[in-house]
Amino acid sequence: MSTNFYFQEGNTSGTTAEQRLVEDLVIESLRIYGHSVYYMPRTSVNQDNILGEDRLSQFTSAYPIEMYLANVQGWDQQQELFTKFGIEVKDTATFVVSKRRWEESIAYQAPTLQLPSRPAEGDLLYFPKTDAMFEIKFVEHLNPFFQIGKIYVYNLQCELYRYSSEVIDTGIDEIDDDFDNTTADAFQYSVLDSAGNMLVSSNGNPIVTAAYDSRANAKTSDNTQFEEEAEDILDFTVTNPFGEV
Repeated sequence: MSTNFYFQEGNTSGTTAEQRLVEDLVIESLRIYGHSVYYMPRTSVNQDNILGEDRLSQFTSAYPIEMYLANVQGWDQQQELFTKFGIEVKDTATFVVSKRRWEESIAYQAPTLQLPSRPAEGDLLYFPKTDAMFEIKFVEHLNPFFQIGKIYVYNLQCELYRYSSEVIDTGIDEIDDDFDNTTADAFQYSVLDSAGNMLVSSNGNPIVTAAYDSRANAKTSDNTQFEEEAEDILDFTVTNPFGEV
């Protein structure tokens, strides 16, 4: 059996002091070679207990923490892919974060977390270096495998975030400004009860006031432009604008 003269051997290898030393070295390495990343926990508003989905998810807080980007030569997987529906971007990345630093910077500060004991799938990471948002798809917590009898890091396997009208209001301009002009936010027109809670219909959609017009409030929609250009092409004053019959 291979042994190390300086460390204990067997199933209880490594004293608390030795484990702490290795963990300190890991944290120092992450701070030297890593990047500043914002961790954004997901807040569920009206979760479907059967399907486990929540179309009213919110991201209202962001916590800075250092993480190491494992794939330093570029994004993984297929990246840009042409499909029959257009260009599909599948950039993936693996971020490494210290377990102790995550507990100190996030677990002890965030009021509500999906999983208080570790990072949760579905939470977001904002990477300022590329101004990109990533969604955590899987958390690997056993790699590297028990160095001196302990796990020191989480490996967060992430995919480029696909925005679908979730509320993102963290109070940090460099994060929020990416979503200010990308959607019509129906939540701003939602009906609230006396306690300030959002009222939802039977299918889980928010109940909005009559002032909300999805077509008028969609900041990136081209409806008006299409209508103006179509007036020069099609003449709807005749019975059949598409032919003589």
